[in-house]
Amino acid sequence: MRFKFFVYIFSFFVLSLIVACADEGKPALKGVFDHDESLQVNYDLNDIQNAGEIIVLTLYGPDTYFEFRGEVFGNQYKIAQSYAKAIGVSARVNVCRTQAEMLDKLSKGEGDIIAFDLPVDSLNEEVIYCGKKQIAHFLDTLALIEHDKSIKTNGNVAWAVRKSSPLLAQKLNEWIAANDNRFLAISQPKLKQSNDSRKHTSYVSDEYFPDIPVFQDYPGNSHGQSYGNASNRHYSDYYSSQRQSDGGYSRKGTISYYDDLFIKYAPSSGMDWKLLAAIAYNESAFNPNATSHMGAMGLMQLMPSTARQYGAVNPYDPEQSVRASAKLIANLIAHYASVPDPSERINFMVAAYNAGPGHVDDARRLAEKRGKDKNVWKDNVDEFVLYMSNPEYYNDPVVRHGYFRGGETYNYVNYVRSDWDRFRK
Repeated sequence: MRFKFFVYIFSFFVLSLIVACADEGKPALKGVFDHDESLQVNYDLNDIQNAGEIIVLTLYGPDTYFEFRGEVFGNQYKIAQSYAKAIGVSARVNVCRTQAEMLDKLSKGEGDIIAFDLPVDSLNEEVIYCGKKQIAHFLDTLALIEHDKSIKTNGNVAWAVRKSSPLLAQKLNEWIAANDNRFLAISQPKLKQSNDSRKHTSYVSDEYFPDIPVFQDYPGNSHGQSYGNASNRHYSDYYSSQRQSDGGYSRKGTISYYDDLFIKYAPSSGMDWKLLAAIAYNESAFNPNATSHMGAMGLMQLMPSTARQYGAVNPYDPEQSVRASAKLIANLIAHYASVPDPSERINFMVAAYNAGPGHVDDARRLAEKRGKDKNVWKDNVDEFVLYMSNPEYYNDPVVRHGYFRGGETYNYVNYVRSDWDRFRK
């Protein structure tokens, strides 16, 4: 028996050796998950233009890349997007969690350009740094304009491409040098303005609510920096120049000029019409011609993509705005159908109206991970909304939508609930 076993093993060994020798010199067959690293490493400008796409590596952050109500923002991302357009391609973002991850993906060909204020490392011979002076100067200027010290650089930062992509680096450096004076214009949201002649008219009824202030800015959608900081609710700081020339107000309804629209479309939202009024008040101060710093438009402050999705061809038209907003509210309530308490569902809906459901869902996942109740807003999920501008939290693996300034959303829910209670009395 032992002899037969030995013969079997020996035969198997000889057969394996013959097969190996027969295959010697032939290229190994690649599996579906194998990649040719040499092709990726040598990917340069011509290859990018032929493919029609450049992959931008960056991190989440206020000046790099973030999502807001279904739209994407970030000063450096917008600049990279403009460069992509200049070389005739589209830009696709690959958001990383760390600088090391960005450099690793760049070296592997999983990205073409790092659009982030990367500290220049003279010992790193794998990358070519681009825009050394211009990127730092732009961010330092932005820090002064926005009073945000977190953006300020030490002057020794730049973007980067692979060393094996010299044509891409050359073109990028040339473009940055020719366009750095336009970076502020390129990177800021492009705002559309309504031409409505009622632009400076107030729509709040002081007959029933004389304590409602008149102001040019408003809590909703300012993202903390619209035309001033609305987060402290100090309305006395706002202008009161929107009164009509005769000093009075339009009094079409109990709360506002647009009460009939709130009443008409409230059933399709599934909500009390006075809640719609409270949202409109906090979004635009009942001004149908308002445009926020982030590009939200009209009475209900719809972002362009949201307006298109819900059929508001002209977001500055009050009826289109309210109708689309009612549909959005209904969808957000359905999104939070798993929240047992109806009042809590309203809290999450209001938060998602302001920030987008993605960020609110991220905060719920953080709350659950850290032992809080994901179905309760106050003292539970709202705490983590406040933390969402902190890298420790927005870089947590459970967070899928990255950075956002949660302080506004935290206040927004309180304001809307407070005004809704007041309107119902």
